[in-house]
Amino acid sequence: MNNNLFVTKRNGNKEPIDLEKIHKVIAWAADGLDNVSVSQVELKSHIQFYDGIKTEDIHETIIKAAADLISEETPDYQYLAARLAIFHLRKKAYGRFEPPKLYQQVVNLVEAGKYDQHLLADYTEAEFEQLEQFIDHRRDLNFSYAAVKQLEGKYLVQNRVTGEIYESAQFLYILVAACLFAKYPKENRLSYIEGFYNAISTFKISLPTPIMAGVRTPTRQFSSCVLIECGDSLDSINASSSSIVKYVSQRAGIGINAGRIRALGSTIRNGEAFHTGCIPFYKHFQTAVKSCSQGGVRGGAATLFYPLWHLEVESLLVLKNNRGVDENRVRHLDYGVQFNKLMYQRLIKGESITLFSPSDVPGLYDAFFEDQEKFEALYLQYEADDSIRKKCIKAIELFTLFAQERASTGRIYLQNVDHCNTHSPFLPEVAPIRQSNLCLEIALPTKPLNDINDPEGEIALCTLSAFNLGAIDSLDELEGLADLAVRALDCLLDYQDYPMPAARNATMGRRTLGIGVINYAYYLAKNGLYYSNGSANNLTHRTFEAIQYYLLKASNNLAIEQGPCPKFNETRLSQGILPIDTYKKEIDNITNEPLHLDWESLRESIKQHGVRNSTVSALMPSETSSQISNATNGIEPPRGLISIKASKDGILKQVVPEYATLKDNYELLWNIPSNEGYLELVGIMQKFIDQTISANTNYDPARYEGGKVPIKQILKDLLTAYKLGIKTMYYHNTRDGADDNVEVEDDSCAGGACKI
Repeated sequence: MNNNLFVTKRNGNKEPIDLEKIHKVIAWAADGLDNVSVSQVELKSHIQFYDGIKTEDIHETIIKAAADLISEETPDYQYLAARLAIFHLRKKAYGRFEPPKLYQQVVNLVEAGKYDQHLLADYTEAEFEQLEQFIDHRRDLNFSYAAVKQLEGKYLVQNRVTGEIYESAQFLYILVAACLFAKYPKENRLSYIEGFYNAISTFKISLPTPIMAGVRTPTRQFSSCVLIECGDSLDSINASSSSIVKYVSQRAGIGINAGRIRALGSTIRNGEAFHTGCIPFYKHFQTAVKSCSQGGVRGGAATLFYPLWHLEVESLLVLKNNRGVDENRVRHLDYGVQFNKLMYQRLIKGESITLFSPSDVPGLYDAFFEDQEKFEALYLQYEADDSIRKKCIKAIELFTLFAQERASTGRIYLQNVDHCNTHSPFLPEVAPIRQSNLCLEIALPTKPLNDINDPEGEIALCTLSAFNLGAIDSLDELEGLADLAVRALDCLLDYQDYPMPAARNATMGRRTLGIGVINYAYYLAKNGLYYSNGSANNLTHRTFEAIQYYLLKASNNLAIEQGPCPKFNETRLSQGILPIDTYKKEIDNITNEPLHLDWESLRESIKQHGVRNSTVSALMPSETSSQISNATNGIEPPRGLISIKASKDGILKQVVPEYATLKDNYELLWNIPSNEGYLELVGIMQKFIDQTISANTNYDPARYEGGKVPIKQILKDLLTAYKLGIKTMYYHNTRDGADDNVEVEDDSCAGGACKI
């Protein structure tokens, strides 16, 4: 290489490229790593240098050279590339590698309008000096390359127009903790901040995108999931649309329940006009969802829910289909179709399902969620009433259409509304669950809005985080982590703003949380257990028992300190009924693991003191936040030992944890022979989880005759899920012959919002 090349410095001056300086930086990044070669990174970098290259371009060339070397044989290049990226990031943020003092950082960024000014009002300079002692900037060097790129792309405070970055990760973590516990009593808030900072900065607790990107900034809306229910009136439809715009603009993932909207041809104003049906209003919602890009953090997206027995269902099921014309398609929403026991019974018995417009059958829509016996009685009554408009269709035809559309788009989801209400913390007669959300792990009560400021309406928000199962050494450790997570998220409910009264009232009344898990696949691998053969069933039962028990205990302790949530009386918990009392007993046939914790004492304490939070658990996809922790996604098996994540930040390679020692223990997605073992594990988790679970079905056409997945198999899996008490089904994934290791990051999901 020609050593007479010049570099253009940040100030515009030119000087010879200093190869020794570059060598020192790469050697520093390689220190302590296995099977990495400094000279190989140098060689790959040098051949891309040119005369007049900018300093910044040199850094990025070196980083990319290291990242390109990540492979199954040499996984540690993901850390070498990450350290180089951290070095570059800090130089961009601070003009040097060493971060400034915390107090100076906060003063500078409050003055610049990047940090919330309450930080300087709530903490003294002396307290910031104490907080400084908690920070360990060396933890930046524990990130993988994929994590650093996600931090840069989504989480660190920055100017998204110019690309300027203003902070590094440890400031993010300490300030999130400081913001959330700002109103705690001064005698103990620093100890909570230290505990929470350590838990999140060592990846024991994972936080979702809205919290990571937003807490410490002047934007104060951090709930990952927003559930908006629409009534059957123009006022309600317009109020729902306005709510969607407000929340999409503030980083939330949206669930829209539009099941009440009457069918095409229904009477309006005593026959003065007839109704245009659902599709024009679904298009209206689609426009609202796509009107905001969430500040460059994530694209707006939503899932819209309706019942299988809706009169327009045959048209609604194909809305996402690529065939057809734009006039009869609404392709940029996802859809959740709602089922219950009666629908499945009609399928099993070879009978028909009768379709109605909700407006023609008084009481049927509400009973669908609130009371299954009442629903069946009304349904049979209306089927026998010849004066009511209806259509009969063979159940197998309707289920087949659903299965075909789910298979062809991958994104027609399923909600079992009876399970959502019978195995729920809420009393369905007063607080029914009528929808889920974008990622199908939230199950909370909603009420339609009559106008944008309707105080009687109820917009449900859920605030998420997750335990990293791979970073926890013992289930006993969950007790302290649950206390930190519940306290922090409960603080967040009071810390954030509420653009609409319906959201504030619902949140303050119910104080709902959804704490889940990441790194489950690694957890199984390090315990020598597998998804497909039942070996993980008992450990999964023990683990999720501990998770739910310690979360409920933490919320109960918080209620003892601060009082229960105001709508505690609308929960089964107020009657001493716990998740261990309402699960589908089919689970007992797949695991004989007993309960290990003192549920009876907890039951009595909850009856006496209540809980601070109506819900505490939900299992979300956690696509991006799991990358920050270098963890496997949520509860999902990895597609490959190296996942190649295609996102707006480029192609990122992520290696499974402890690759060198555990590579033979991981059960990869497309090596799993069927969905049965996975669904059994989800059913075991659902026994304890009080909301619901983002669970997927996966199909490899090569396993079936003619290379085609039989509809019969898809329906069998849906029936299995129902039998096991599973509340919701998320993606239908089909192996398509492309690179199995490539995962396209789904920016439609919140956590991202729900991607926690």
